[in-house]
Amino acid sequence: MTDEAATLLRRAAQFHRHGQRREAIAVYRRLLALMPEHTDCWYELGYLLKGEGQYDEALAAYGEALARGVGEPAEVHLNRAVIYSDHLRQDQAAERELRAALAIDPDYLPALLNLGNLLEERGQREDALATYDRILSGGDQPGDDRQKALRSEALARVAQLRKPGDADDPLLQQLETAAADVALDHATRANLLFSLGRARDALGHYDHAFAAFAAANRHARQTGPAYSRVRARRLTDALIATFSRPAAGDLHDAAPVGIEPLFICGLFRSGSTLLEQVLATHQGVIAGGEIDFLPRLVRGPLAPFPASVATLDEQRLAALADDYLAHLQHLFPDSRRAGAIITDKRPDNFLLIGLIKRLFPKARIIHTVRNPLDNGFSIFMQHLDQRAMRYSSDLGDIGHYYGQYRRLMAHWKRLYGESILDFDYDAFVRAPRPTLEGLLAFLGLEWEERCLDFHRLGNTVKTASYWQVRRPLYHEASGRWRSYEAHLSPLVAALQEAGIPESEWRG
Repeated sequence: MTDEAATLLRRAAQFHRHGQRREAIAVYRRLLALMPEHTDCWYELGYLLKGEGQYDEALAAYGEALARGVGEPAEVHLNRAVIYSDHLRQDQAAERELRAALAIDPDYLPALLNLGNLLEERGQREDALATYDRILSGGDQPGDDRQKALRSEALARVAQLRKPGDADDPLLQQLETAAADVALDHATRANLLFSLGRARDALGHYDHAFAAFAAANRHARQTGPAYSRVRARRLTDALIATFSRPAAGDLHDAAPVGIEPLFICGLFRSGSTLLEQVLATHQGVIAGGEIDFLPRLVRGPLAPFPASVATLDEQRLAALADDYLAHLQHLFPDSRRAGAIITDKRPDNFLLIGLIKRLFPKARIIHTVRNPLDNGFSIFMQHLDQRAMRYSSDLGDIGHYYGQYRRLMAHWKRLYGESILDFDYDAFVRAPRPTLEGLLAFLGLEWEERCLDFHRLGNTVKTASYWQVRRPLYHEASGRWRSYEAHLSPLVAALQEAGIPESEWRG
């Protein structure tokens, strides 16, 4: 290696360590122009490009690493699979990459686990179970905690797909034993306990289920920073102050023909996946899922948000809107057909409605709502990313966050009430057709009977609700809080402190 190349390699590594991805990318490109045979640098470049949301470029860099004989090709195929699956919605390509990794190493557990998850997302229950069983059939090597963690993850997934039939089912004991293993990391133990809690819930063992959920959340809290009620309130205050007036003008009369983004948002676990699945059965709608464009925008080019909004002129807003639409076209080529509506279903986009209306003043927004106690407890039952949803592992924090969310939504409705529709999950479960007819009318769509057969749709669903939405409408999740009422006093107290009327959850 030349002195110049060695210097560039040190600089790239330094930028990478300090989280300066763009600078590291630029240096790696210079280095690879000098030393294109350096496979590890192609790998690092692919990793950094993925972090910047440059997914096609990341695939190309990983491809160069493979073509030039990178040392761990199975891992590179796995990384390519994640890009195809999670970011480009190309599930067949993702499966090809995972199977390529397994052709190199049939016992490569990360690829097997990802393949099982992909099969679940596509509704292939038996194939997913067979993949997880394949993981569990192997034996851990002494001292290999990573393998043990991956097998534990597979066990947690099996318990979700093959529910214990009664209190004596050995799967319950397997989950408890695995979750008690102190050699496992907090995230894995949390997943096992969440799975145990849901299994106990299905059996009607509510006190035991709550104990499992509480233990799961104690572990989850160790995987990210603590929730700050002060910071949450300050963010809400800042958003309300920044977007104090309705958006002016119409930047996109000249939007590309056939593209109409529809934003579905609300609190997590409020029914947004179900709603998108219902809409996806309509011939005029394309399900976009949880598109990460806007969150990446506010974390990157628009950081610090929302303060940066003050510097955005109409030209910059129009350019950002064009970038968003181009991203949709790239992900969903069918969107080019006239009149296509594409859903962007990120629940936390409720934080970004002010920005959305600046980019697309005519945008329509569906706000999913649900009984506050059911919504809050459903969050407590799920292993959500503690780094992004710091409030999710404590009932009192969930209630506080709910109050901030409601305060912000009230502000958006004062500004944009005519373009925001509340879609009530509980009302939909009680009376599907009239609730759905009102929604379709809001969107200017004709009634289609097949919308009530959403569970037959053979699409990919990439949220924790992927098995729930493959069932016909069911009622047990509506009013579930009553089975846990004795344990929910921290959530109730926080909701009351936030001014949420008791009538909203007791009916």
